[in-house]
Amino acid sequence: MTTIVFDLDGTLVDTAPDIHAIANTVLETEGAAPITLQETRSFIGSGAPVFVERMASARNIGTDAGQLERMTAQFEEVYSTACEFAAPYPGVLDMLRTLKTDGHILGVCTNKPIAPTHYLLDQMKLSDFFGAVLGGDSLPVKKPDPAPLLKVFEMLGAAEEDRLYVGDSEVDAETAARADVPFALFTEGYRKVSVVELEHE
Repeated sequence: MTTIVFDLDGTLVDTAPDIHAIANTVLETEGAAPITLQETRSFIGSGAPVFVERMASARNIGTDAGQLERMTAQFEEVYSTACEFAAPYPGVLDMLRTLKTDGHILGVCTNKPIAPTHYLLDQMKLSDFFGAVLGGDSLPVKKPDPAPLLKVFEMLGAAEEDRLYVGDSEVDAETAARADVPFALFTEGYRKVSVVELEHE
């Protein structure tokens, strides 16, 4: 059976609406204009600190390191328990049940910090499907460095020939390529380029 590791945001769960609301709360505190949901989706994928940098840059603020640190701290404080608007993508629960029933071993590798990752999986009733979960702060490096993905496969006891990574973005595609793992692309997530520009199966 295949060991399948999934990305989280934009792959299993649509979290952009919650992230959008948090981002605009932070921007309002800084006296800046809000960002759009489309902008929010385009900033997701490399972890919370990078997201904050991108949204600040889009509104021409945060050039001072202290301001960025303050914005990131405020963002992460709310982000850790934010899932008011998040929902699994259609078909995700049925898919995971089928994969588990068929004997596949499942895990999660995300750049979301580990505390909000577990909170979100618990709230979405997804935690029991996964034998191993790593967040963006679980190791000293995060995706697209291949180390987190390889670590999840190691934790799951996966044979090299039975590995598959599923994600939605350029970061995920690069991570899989650098880990030399087959990659399946979910096309309804937060990628920024066309499907044909991403190496996938």
